[in-house]
Amino acid sequence: MQAAAAVRHPHLLAPCAGRPRRRPSTVRMALREDGPSVAIVGATGAVGQEFLRVITDRDFPYRSLRLLASERSARKRLAFEDREYTVQDLAAPGAFDGVDIALFSAGGGVSRKYGPAAIASGAVVVDNSSAFRMDPEVPLVIPEVNPEAMANVRLGQGAIVANPNCSTIICLMAATPLHHHAKVLRMVVSTYQAASGAGAAAMEELKLQTKEVLEGKAPTCNIFKQQYAFNIFSHNAPVLENGYNEEEMKMVKETRKIWNDKDVKVTATCIRVPVMRAHAESVNLQFEKPLNEDTAREILRAAPGVTIVDDRAANRFPTPLEVSNKDDVAVGRIRQDLSQDDNRGLEIFVCGDQIRKGAALNAVQIAEMLLK
Repeated sequence: MQAAAAVRHPHLLAPCAGRPRRRPSTVRMALREDGPSVAIVGATGAVGQEFLRVITDRDFPYRSLRLLASERSARKRLAFEDREYTVQDLAAPGAFDGVDIALFSAGGGVSRKYGPAAIASGAVVVDNSSAFRMDPEVPLVIPEVNPEAMANVRLGQGAIVANPNCSTIICLMAATPLHHHAKVLRMVVSTYQAASGAGAAAMEELKLQTKEVLEGKAPTCNIFKQQYAFNIFSHNAPVLENGYNEEEMKMVKETRKIWNDKDVKVTATCIRVPVMRAHAESVNLQFEKPLNEDTAREILRAAPGVTIVDDRAANRFPTPLEVSNKDDVAVGRIRQDLSQDDNRGLEIFVCGDQIRKGAALNAVQIAEMLLK
């Protein structure tokens, strides 16, 4: 294993007065001969770049690393862990030759087109798009929630594992431990989703619009067809015949698949808010069995990947700012639903980093499961 290297993580948040700026972290290099060969598809995008940061942060072992992207991004050079890599054309013949694990985050169309080629080469594809999530033959996995779904996936035997939608991951990290204790019958979710969910270009547009609006200029609207800065609006996913948009229906369908419960009732309203990279969600849960808020806190305190931020006296609860660049999902506003009798309802508020646990971290955790 190579010597340790200092890696500076970009932080999009200005520190508040009196709050110390975070120091660069020093991490162990992950390049080693006994690791798998890893490819990253969409390496130049927001999630692709986060894949690299998570690999470093978690000391994920790899013997070789191949960065793949569209022809437009091919031949770019990226520095990673004291080495320089040339981004290769995803469409080139043999792009996946010798690859053990391929982390995909380049959109559903790319996954549908090139995922089968990766599988044919023997790679396990961990796909961050919606392309295969509802395929009954494809595991849809949150490692802390349903690791058993990957029981039949092995390295060297080409396969696909799907990463759930970011909003689903963040919600179910908190809801699942409570579901296991008291069984959720109905879940009502309202999301407040960050720019990062629409990609790096949307994050840049939010920054540009904020500057333009403050200067009294008309905002540039290329990614979103309306002003985003200082505004909120219904999620920009297409609206279906039933009145729900695609993002909302992802939460409905994916929850049922992950929980293996076709009868659980789920409804969602998804909203885009001018936040850079972390989603917030208000979640109302109706249970089959009574569950009081104190027991709920004990359950959540013991849940992996969950942090409780629930200080009523200080009125301090989860915020997107505080979970950005963090692995854990934060849960607060834990209280009984007064509209439900016999302690059969709870209200919780959840925040999680959309790029990290909502995408890259979850995918790398899936890859880690393949090494066990």
